[in-house]
Amino acid sequence: MSVIDFARSLFATLVPVAEAHCDTADGPAVTDGRRALASGNLNYALKWIPADGESELRRVFAQARTVRELGPDAAEVADRLFLETLVRIHRAGEGVGFTGIQPSGTEVEPVVLAADRALETGDDSELRPLVADDRWPELHRRFGEALALRDFDVDDLAAGREYLEAYVHFFKYAEGEDHDHGHACGGHAPADAHDPHAEHAHGAHLLEAHAHHAHAH
Repeated sequence: MSVIDFARSLFATLVPVAEAHCDTADGPAVTDGRRALASGNLNYALKWIPADGESELRRVFAQARTVRELGPDAAEVADRLFLETLVRIHRAGEGVGFTGIQPSGTEVEPVVLAADRALETGDDSELRPLVADDRWPELHRRFGEALALRDFDVDDLAAGREYLEAYVHFFKYAEGEDHDHGHACGGHAPADAHDPHAEHAHGAHLLEAHAHHAHAH
């Protein structure tokens, strides 16, 4: 099978787009996934998933890194499958169905964008007008907790996951939820009735086959 045929076969396995912030190509989970691919350091992405999802993500990451060497077309498809796997495992860990990755520029709620910028800049004043007065003290407190944990060592996975827990705590409250269940990154896509693992099985097998092919050459 040629690289082009491989790409077409794998793209045919991808599921429809999602409706949540970290399911977008501009979102924080995908951004960290791309950092992992570019640097070769999976720790950028691992904090987004529970410990029981690590083995699957490590396997797909290793295969993607190998397949990327086959050329630009193969690299694009391998990267896409890795990022889809990352977001799917992340969402499954929070009990939310995976429906794909939306393209760059997908519209996101203003409060989610403001919360993102608050953590990036260390200043939550832009978020203040978007939040009810009676909720602001608690949200500001959660912001402080997340900000205090933000600058962790990327290779300290425990610290990364501690930050992400505070991040979730902050974002869910910013969105108006009093509990931290569900998806952490803004927006709410309905859980799929089908098995998300089955949707990606064919693509994963193709990636593995081409990883073996790359090793053989």
